[in-house]
Amino acid sequence: MSEPTFLEQIRSQGSMIMGYAPHSRAIGMQLVDVEPDIATLMVPYAPHLVGNPDTGVIHGGVITSLLDNASGMSIGCHTGERKGMATLDLRIDYMHPATPGEDVYARAECYKITNNIAFVRGIACHKKNGVLEIDDPIATSVATFMITGGPIPDINTMIALAAAGERPGGG
Repeated sequence: MSEPTFLEQIRSQGSMIMGYAPHSRAIGMQLVDVEPDIATLMVPYAPHLVGNPDTGVIHGGVITSLLDNASGMSIGCHTGERKGMATLDLRIDYMHPATPGEDVYARAECYKITNNIAFVRGIACHKKNGVLEIDDPIATSVATFMITGGPIPDINTMIALAAAGERPGGG
């Protein structure tokens, strides 16, 4: 039996990977799917994520985090390996508020990588009848990331640390 591919590893360990970052865990971020160049994540609607209690709309910061995380994950989907990275620029255009009571999805695509810069575009939306409503986005994003290449754990080490509730360096 051959080694699982990078995308297969991400799919099989998605909940532990998403639980690795405390902020992602706090907002309930979940991996939906990965494919070459593309990552899809979701944040389930929850009262503690509401930015305006009068309307019940999820706070824009949650959508920003969702798009940023999906964008970063799409870079690994493009390269097929974990690389250190930092968000250089993240532009988000909000089209309309998220619908109260509905989960929010983000789909991001890494469409170009140079020696040390990755270019990503994304969309945040809802699902209707099991299909992402990409024609009615909540928000769209365009981002650039610096590929730092710094030391980061391989995916199996990261999964083990997440399962133990730890991070490299004890964080």
